[in-house]
Amino acid sequence: MFGRKLTDADGAEVEVIDPGRHNTDSGPDFFNSKIKIGGTEWAGNVEIHVRASDWFRHGHDSDPAYDNVILHVVGLSDRRIHRPDGSLVPQAEIAMPEGFYRTFLSLSSGIDSVRCGNMLAGLHSLAVTDWLESLSVERIQTKGERVAAILETTGFDWEQACFVMIARALGFGLNGEPFELLARSLPLRVLHHHSDNPLQLQALLFGQAGMLDSSLHIFDEYYQLLCREYYFLARKYGLRPMRGSMWKYARTRPQNFPHRRIAFLSKACEGGFAMFSKMTGCGSDIDALRGLFSWRLDGYWHDHFSFDTEARSAADTLSEASVTLLIINAVAPLVYAYGSMRGDYDMAERALDILSMLPAENNIITREWGALGMRASDALRSQALIHLRKEYCDTRKCLYCRFGHLLLRKAVAAD
Repeated sequence: MFGRKLTDADGAEVEVIDPGRHNTDSGPDFFNSKIKIGGTEWAGNVEIHVRASDWFRHGHDSDPAYDNVILHVVGLSDRRIHRPDGSLVPQAEIAMPEGFYRTFLSLSSGIDSVRCGNMLAGLHSLAVTDWLESLSVERIQTKGERVAAILETTGFDWEQACFVMIARALGFGLNGEPFELLARSLPLRVLHHHSDNPLQLQALLFGQAGMLDSSLHIFDEYYQLLCREYYFLARKYGLRPMRGSMWKYARTRPQNFPHRRIAFLSKACEGGFAMFSKMTGCGSDIDALRGLFSWRLDGYWHDHFSFDTEARSAADTLSEASVTLLIINAVAPLVYAYGSMRGDYDMAERALDILSMLPAENNIITREWGALGMRASDALRSQALIHLRKEYCDTRKCLYCRFGHLLLRKAVAAD
């Protein structure tokens, strides 16, 4: 931010050849740095403080780990530091311009989620595009890591991991966690044994979801039938249901109740769950991927939102927008993780291609970015904007965000 050439307390020119590796654990702030001081090249560690006297306040004077510090960078040079052998540690003072402080304060204070919103228009379009492209990759890498973590718990069974990911995606954010717990509680081998019996599949899923209690809905024949089937199957397989209180209904339209989503998940299991093998065979064919989710509800769920609650105009299939979200949040991460873990980088790249061919998400986050002039043209860009908001803006990591860094650099250059 301040360039690679500084001046130390003795007037010698200091050139940063290589900043080294940022240390986030105990010890000096940067390891294996290369610094040229007055024409002499040094290799070692660099420590940074607000005030030079912080060296003593932090106890570095009695810590051998700091004996090989080759440069002490400070905001205020109020002390000089000596090594145990009496030699001075080279010290460079960086004075922060007033514009830097003003910009930093605007980024670090306030309650707005996007605190730099009124400054984004001044950023170069190439810088914006470059950062968003990086964020889109960071986003799918993060999701790929989630797939890998799930895969470890399944004994590296890709179909079971796929089942968990699709179930979580069917929660559409609000009920993502309970859907994942539901899928984790049911081994696919159990569901495969009953894949030709829709009633038993629904009994297993609704029962494990903690939604079946024979003392309720006593006049709903289908509900009572599910209860009897689940009690038998639960004893047979040693199943224990999750707490039904985990499901969320607040501000949810009846057609989006978890009951109907579970019914769709049951449809995915009819004939045997084999979604992962199918999706990896679809390549980048968006229509083929959409076809994987062409489930149609029938029977009881054709005209019910939940148990004992009839639906007069409920859709029998998932909406196009819902299918798009399933591909974004389940298919693309699975394809990326599969390609990455196998070393098949063409397949990993295919996940990004899939996202680039899907329409952008329309939610509160993307609309907020759109109001600030950053509109998403496709799902790859909307995923980048969602990642930026959740992982940088909401966590106040402005100094780690390229936008924040660029704005601070502009403030330094202006002064």
